[in-house]
Amino acid sequence: MIGGKAMNKKILVVDDEPSIVTLLTYNLNEAGFQVASVGTGNQALTWLKTNDADLIVMDLMLPGIDGLETIRQIRGMQKDTPVIILTAKNNELDKIVGFEIGADDYLTKPFSPRELIARIKAVLRRTENGHQPVLGTETSSQIRHVDDLSLDLDRYEVRKNQQKVSLTPNEYKLLVYLWDHADHVLSRERILNAVWGYDYAGQTRMVDIHISHLRDKIENNPKDAKLILTVRGFGYEFNTKKNAE
Repeated sequence: MIGGKAMNKKILVVDDEPSIVTLLTYNLNEAGFQVASVGTGNQALTWLKTNDADLIVMDLMLPGIDGLETIRQIRGMQKDTPVIILTAKNNELDKIVGFEIGADDYLTKPFSPRELIARIKAVLRRTENGHQPVLGTETSSQIRHVDDLSLDLDRYEVRKNQQKVSLTPNEYKLLVYLWDHADHVLSRERILNAVWGYDYAGQTRMVDIHISHLRDKIENNPKDAKLILTVRGFGYEFNTKKNAE
């Protein structure tokens, strides 16, 4: 058995290699996860129309539409299910593009089932804790407002102009952390450690990518951001002092 028992979470495995699917299914079951599997991106999209998963393990090299395009379409369905991508080569560009379109983590083949399960559990922990305050922060008000943006910590909900904004778990946790430290400049390293943890030390590009995603969703003009400000050479500041118009 690998690791402790999971809490009956369902994992969708998207991979066209039967040996990989068999290996993952066995080890995930042993770790206490439920497993569903499909072999193509189109099958994954069809499955997700009528089913839900707690996390998706996605191979990048798939017949038909590849893993990156599949993730892009999943996000287009307003699904914020966490995704771990599997890649056969240690390709920096694949990783960056994967994060840009909404993946939460990656693992290079060949991989250890033990490491994959550890990463799955880490991503699920971040997802489950996404609505909880990060250690060392204050949350005196459960509903926050700045201009036309609101954050309801009790409902785990973000609205802009009264319309619900769909955020991935990492985007939501990032927004909460920035808001908890509003009007203070935060380094990329500090944000990375607080939101993703020390396992991701040095991967500050992840912060930039997720900041870009957040701006696309909450700024009136993402190219001229008024809420999430860039402090060149240092990091970012969540601005509540000036009107975001």
